[in-house]
Amino acid sequence: MSDKKNDILDDLNFDDDHLDGLLEDKAQPAKAAAELSLLRNIPVKLTLEVDSVEISLGELLGLGSGEVLPLDKSAGAPLDVRVNGTLLAKAEVVVVDGKYGLRLTEVLDELSLKQLSSGS
Repeated sequence: MSDKKNDILDDLNFDDDHLDGLLEDKAQPAKAAAELSLLRNIPVKLTLEVDSVEISLGELLGLGSGEVLPLDKSAGAPLDVRVNGTLLAKAEVVVVDGKYGLRLTEVLDELSLKQLSSGS
């Protein structure tokens, strides 16, 4: 064999130690799932955020019953679903058996969540 072919074969190095590492990597998802199951019972705070508005303290103190504060969000626009303050999804309000409920219209994927958290 040529020296070039020998160099390539040496670089590949298919010994048993490398195969053991591959088998260990296969076991990682099962371990991660078991660890995640421990977290499933931890309570989190889920909130539905309509919108927010910034007003002065004077305006706040001047508010009375029946006053209306205009918001920027359009009627019918999806609302933000937050878990412990972090945006997780968009939703619309529905009525279920005479009580308010949420219909998730969009669940943010991991990439979207990273972009939101980095301010992009």
